[in-house]
Amino acid sequence: MKGYIEYQRREYCRDVQCPIQVLLDREVENSPRYEEIRAICASPCLHTTHAFHRWLTGKGYLIVRPDNR
Repeated sequence: MKGYIEYQRREYCRDVQCPIQVLLDREVENSPRYEEIRAICASPCLHTTHAFHRWLTGKGYLIVRPDNR
């Protein structure tokens, strides 16, 4: 949407200083160690979707979807 920016991947994780993200930032992306650490995020996240949603709205993000009528 014109005049808006999209959420950048892992922006929330970096902003709240998630300990898993801190570990990821120390590794080379897509390396075996990076993927091993990243797999931790495939299991339940340390943060709730409610916390993520509150963070998004607090930062001014809008959650939109296309009108498929």
